[in-house]
Amino acid sequence: MAMESRPFATWDEAVRWLRTQPDRQALVHDAYYDDPLIGAAERYRQSDEWRAVCELLPPPGMALDVGAGRGIASYALAHEGFVVSALEPDDSDLVGAGAIRSLAQESGLPITVAQDFSERLPFPDGTFDVVFARAVLHHSRDLAAACREFARVLRPGGRILAVREHVISRHADKQAFLDAHPLHRLYGGENAFLLSEYVGALEQSGLRLQQVLDPFESPINFAPYTLTSLHAEIARRAGLVLPGAGGGLSKLLALPAVWPVARRILSAFDHRPGRLYSFVAAKAAP
Repeated sequence: MAMESRPFATWDEAVRWLRTQPDRQALVHDAYYDDPLIGAAERYRQSDEWRAVCELLPPPGMALDVGAGRGIASYALAHEGFVVSALEPDDSDLVGAGAIRSLAQESGLPITVAQDFSERLPFPDGTFDVVFARAVLHHSRDLAAACREFARVLRPGGRILAVREHVISRHADKQAFLDAHPLHRLYGGENAFLLSEYVGALEQSGLRLQQVLDPFESPINFAPYTLTSLHAEIARRAGLVLPGAGGGLSKLLALPAVWPVARRILSAFDHRPGRLYSFVAAKAAP
């Protein structure tokens, strides 16, 4: 059996292997798995994705970064003025709590680490002004329980940003998504839910849904593409289906009057298994 298809015992092992593969360096870079860690974290903070996130954040206060991984979002939140608690169950020095502690020490930013799971947050009710969860909900063993916990630890008026969540149109599409995912075969752990399941879990937890960002609506979802490179990729794929159709299409999509309409049409017909959505929800003020 080729090593590429062999499951690794831990995510740490999978990422360490991935970083040694010359043909996977673009993926390593795009996933912020490269070193030095503080350089990767700073690159994320300067990204179009993070700039778009900043437009959705409440004023600085107490922040919870759930499923914090290497701590790149914790680093970015702290730079925005938040006092950050990073929740990460894995103790890895490469992709887990150990990495976050090293990043916090090197940067001098107000980041503390808690090792636990999103379904059982080790914090009192009403602790945080914002709960930030990047690619976290689709990993939940109990989606409803995780959303209830997010709502519980939010202060009244607090906000949750659950971003880059994998969506499927029907449960039968899940296996196709898993088979195509470039990282799932290394260690596993990937998952996806119906859009209605995310919305239902958030609303049933008592949160008020404010925004649902579709795959083409924000760089939060389409990163690492920029808007310009996204237009070029759409034009390239159109040319594969209809030879000649790609010529000039990227310039047409860039027109201010065209892209908003094109985006809505693309989203309406987009049924790719695992496409990315993001959610903004708030806890009602008393």
